[in-house]
Amino acid sequence: MSKKILTVGMELASDNAAMEAFDSKVSLLDWDLILFRPDISDSLYSTDYYQGKPSLGDSASFLLKEKCEHWRREIKQAVDSGKNVFIFLSAIKEVYVDTGQRQHSGTGRNRATTRIVDLYSNYATVPLDLKPVNTNGKAMKLSTLGAEILAPYWDEFSENSSYAVLLDKTIPGICLTTKHGDKPVGAIIRAKHSNGALVLLPDVEFYASDFLEDDDEEGAKWTAKAEEFAVRFLSTVSNLDKALKSTTEVTPEPLWAAESAYILAQEQVLKLKLLEAERRVEEAQREKEALQDAVNGAGTPRALLFEKGMPLETAIVEGLKALGFTAAQFKDGASEFDVVFECAEGRLLGEAEGKDTKAVNVDKLRQLAMNIHEDLQREEVTAPAKGVLFGNGYRLTPPSERKTQFTDKCITAATSQVTALVTTSSLFKAVKYISGQEDDEYASKCRAAMLIGIGLVEMPEPPNCQVVQVSDDTSIGNVHQVA
Repeated sequence: MSKKILTVGMELASDNAAMEAFDSKVSLLDWDLILFRPDISDSLYSTDYYQGKPSLGDSASFLLKEKCEHWRREIKQAVDSGKNVFIFLSAIKEVYVDTGQRQHSGTGRNRATTRIVDLYSNYATVPLDLKPVNTNGKAMKLSTLGAEILAPYWDEFSENSSYAVLLDKTIPGICLTTKHGDKPVGAIIRAKHSNGALVLLPDVEFYASDFLEDDDEEGAKWTAKAEEFAVRFLSTVSNLDKALKSTTEVTPEPLWAAESAYILAQEQVLKLKLLEAERRVEEAQREKEALQDAVNGAGTPRALLFEKGMPLETAIVEGLKALGFTAAQFKDGASEFDVVFECAEGRLLGEAEGKDTKAVNVDKLRQLAMNIHEDLQREEVTAPAKGVLFGNGYRLTPPSERKTQFTDKCITAATSQVTALVTTSSLFKAVKYISGQEDDEYASKCRAAMLIGIGLVEMPEPPNCQVVQVSDDTSIGNVHQVA
């Protein structure tokens, strides 16, 4: 039966190898042979930099660390279960990640927040401290260990290989070194209690210039050279996998050998410590899940930027509450309003509308006027509510790139009807600021803007708040002004 082969971080022009993206949660235990390249490039979507390196925000930092930890855990489990995992050592990609720690100083408009960051790299995916150092070159040679088992692979692919990192000279199983200086660039690290091994190899040119060609109908497609390379590569690596397994004969422990009569004293002590460690891991996992739920809840206001329908209405209600309103959706047997909200200064009624690629038009304004009249007919209402139309026009476009989110006709009609038009992206900006600190004066200005404003109404600009970014060595980094 042919081997099930998985690649992560690179793709081959062959149907005999499946590919998973770096953000996949696939289990490596389902595969016979794993080829892994620690490439986090797609996760470095950051326009912020610190000390010359990308610096990720809290959400992106969490996601990157979660992905790396997934692969680190999966690679270790695969090797421990007797599989060979081949890691092609790409260049180190370093990035600053948010530690979640904050330091605050000052109050009000002079409040400064210090964001603590830590240096992180793609090598966090490898379950071993390789202490890699970035460099590059092509002149390499097999060590004595490498000549024994790696020679067939090296004969085929030495010309396609180049080293992008130097490894720590103390790691076991060094099989490849630089031609001059004998610096480690490859190793075969065998598991102690299984037939598995971690095979560290220099990077390979998986996307040579003659491997892809443009097709007017299909776009980029593999060339015959790419397909030929993939056949040779998979065949050679499969043979190397077979050779590694044939030179390692670890007999699986029989059940009787695990009986208490054969357990050593030190082993028993360590087993108890392992049980305690597993208990702490379970507690940490439960705490992580609870915090993830809390994070998801805290991030609800972001729906103001991209949602429509009921999710947008819910986010508006929560955003208005944050600004000091009493707010709720209203529904009885005869009437249904997106949001009714009030404060000491007055009572308002709102409608919400999200548009994928258009501005909000006058139709929803008519609906709002009808709702205000219907609301006034209720016995407990003594005066018309102030109307507010919340619009999320061009909701699938980043807010900074959106055109005016209400049509000209809608703006003109709102002015004549003494109605406020508020973009939910503007509301989000206010909610984002107020969620980070208490500022009754600013919240009052936001309420007043909706109570008094007519036509197109923008939320007041939040006071500037300094965010200082520092690494864990407490050196001062970039200062960012954020609204």
